[in-house]
Order: sequence, then structure tokens, then C-alpha cells
Amino acid sequence: MDNTHITLEWRPELERPVLVAGFTGWNDAAEASSVAVGALSDSWEAKQFGSFDPEEFFDFQATRPQVRLVDGVTRTIDWPENMLSAATSDETGGRGMILLSGPEPNFRWRSFCDSVVTLARELEVELVVTMGALLADVPHSRPVMVSANAQDPALVEGLDLAASRYEGPTGITGVLHGLCAEQGLPSVSFWASVPHYLPSVPSAPAALSLLESFSNLLRVKVDTSQLEHSAESYQEQVSAAVSQDSDLAGYVQMLEERFDSQAGDPRDLPTGDDLAEELEDFLRDQRREEE
Repeated sequence: MDNTHITLEWRPELERPVLVAGFTGWNDAAEASSVAVGALSDSWEAKQFGSFDPEEFFDFQATRPQVRLVDGVTRTIDWPENMLSAATSDETGGRGMILLSGPEPNFRWRSFCDSVVTLARELEVELVVTMGALLADVPHSRPVMVSANAQDPALVEGLDLAASRYEGPTGITGVLHGLCAEQGLPSVSFWASVPHYLPSVPSAPAALSLLESFSNLLRVKVDTSQLEHSAESYQEQVSAAVSQDSDLAGYVQMLEERFDSQAGDPRDLPTGDDLAEELEDFLRDQRREEE
């Protein structure tokens, strides 16, 4: 493996780092995962330290570069690219954080993921976390459901996560998790379910739920005040729009009734503190095995 596809402006020195990835496109229904990763970057004031060569991974007819004016005069081209940023602060719980963001690549997924895992190894990353969102038969008026799964049997058992049973088309996150499993790099995938009748409306509630699951697992602080305000506006605006369409209102009511009938007892779920403690124990055991 190599990382010749990555240009590093500088190399971050991080303690017990976690790599967090979120891609726009197929993995990003209602822009929930990209908004979540963007919120992490803003909250922690992450600094870009590297990027992937877009020439290697993008079809520019499918993911077109954008022309913009600088100072209203000079035209410049912004190429699609996947960026790497680093952050460390009191809010990250003493951990270093690496954020990987950008569009889902069009080409050479295995080479792309090889480069990600190679860099993770070089920077001594302890855990890879991806965020995604999918369209589902869920109502906008209920809490966003977030599933957490892993391919590593020890991680699944140690954190009481789910081993993914999904079969069908996958995205870049699926390929990345598969390679992490092959290379023995622990990884967790969070997926938020967003209403399929709102595919193009950015979902602040889903992004907020992804961040809550992430922060509970890793015991890190994230400033979500702006997202919380956006989530309130989302609920108000969507509810108002749905009420104007009797057919859609009836359909949403049916989804609400089904959601309520299937809701489990929250006392059966592990708390965020429980998951965080179990994660620390798991990663500590991993470090001992590697010594």
C-alpha cells in the first residue's frame, strides 16, 4: 500500500487519534453526514493538512468543478476534492481528531481506501468512524434513529453494536470499513434514517443525532447550538408543509403510528457513558496486544 495519492501540507502530531469520515453523495441522504462532519470541523476549528489528488478519483463530467469569481473580477476553478483536517483541543477529550470530507469518489475506490488506511496507520489512528444517512420509511416528527455497526467481531461484542446484515449496493464507506476489517483497524459506522419523502431537504435533526451518537461514544464535546436551532426550524417548516397536503399528512400519520408501535424501551439500550467506557477498554486492550 502507499499514500502517493495524498498531498500533505504538514503532518499532524496527534495523541490517540480517531479518523472521522463523511462523504457527500450516495452515502449522504438529506446531507446529514456531511453537515455533521462540517459541524465537527467548525466546533473544533480543524485545520486542513492534506488532500487527495482529484485527477485520480473523479469523473469531472459527473462531479463538475465549479467556477467562481474572486473580488468580482478574477475567475478561479474549484476542483472536487477530499480534504483532510486535524483538530485537538480540550473539547476532543485529549484525543486527536482527523476529519475526512468531500464527495464520494467516482473511480478507484480500493486505491482511495488503501490510501486512507495507510495514512491512518502512519498517524497511529486507533479508530475509524464513518457517518452516513439513508432514506427510510420514517416520519420527520419522531426522533431520528441512528444505527451503529462494525465488522470487527471483537468491537461488535465489546461495544454491544450490531454486525451489519445489509446486502446490496454499497458506497465508499462500505469499502472503507471492509478494508479496515482486513487490516485489523477498528471501525464503527453510524447511519441516520431520514424520511424518504424529504430526500432533498437538508436534515439538521439527522445531523444532530449523528453527532450525539458520536459524542456519546467517544466522550467528546461538540458545539451543536447552531444545529439545534436549525433542527427546530426544520421541524416547524416541514410540519407546516405536510399539513397543507392531506394525502401526505395521512401518510405521515401512518408512519407515526407504526413508529410508535415499534418503539422499544429506552431502558434496554446502553447509555452513552457505558459505550464510552467499553470503547476505552477495547482500545486499551488493542494497544496492549500490539505492544
